[in-house]
Amino acid sequence: MARDMTPVLKRCRSLGIEPGFLGLDKKSNRRARTARKQSEYGLQLKEKQKAKFIYGVLEKPFRNYFKKAEKLKFGTVGENLMILLELRLDNVVFRLGYARTRKEARQIVGHKHILVNGKLVNIPSYSVKPGDKIEVKEKLKGAQRYKDILEVTDGRIVPEWLTADHENLCGTVDAVPTREQIDVPVNEVQIVELYSK
Repeated sequence: MARDMTPVLKRCRSLGIEPGFLGLDKKSNRRARTARKQSEYGLQLKEKQKAKFIYGVLEKPFRNYFKKAEKLKFGTVGENLMILLELRLDNVVFRLGYARTRKEARQIVGHKHILVNGKLVNIPSYSVKPGDKIEVKEKLKGAQRYKDILEVTDGRIVPEWLTADHENLCGTVDAVPTREQIDVPVNEVQIVELYSK
């Protein structure tokens, strides 16, 4: 399985992302080097790399999401792409506050800790739908790991399109998120321009 092993803070610095968007409370003391003026292509590529890095998606699946977004009838292609990425199971687990980072959420899903509508799902890229109930497996609800996670994520705001029940470690997807509800610093228009060349 391919994995991105780049040091996270270094990557955040090069892409100009605050580590907070990834669920990290670390700060980098180093300054990003002042780069030369970037070309249009360079700016578009940077936006694509930002989206891929934030959601933990590699090039081929990202391209597949883009093709799927083009086929959807509602919204613009860029908005649809962001919505598809936001509805990934690992991202929803992170948004509900049951993982500190998206990487940890991916691991939790992969280790078979998550049930969707009562069925075990261990595919991080599984796409959730409105009405889906996501919960941590019953026998793991009392685990120390989740107590530690909730201590860290308790202050995190759960998006309006989700409902979280921290007592029972479960949540529901109330609606498909709109682009305004997705607080990711990515300019999806640039990504669409890059792929439409």
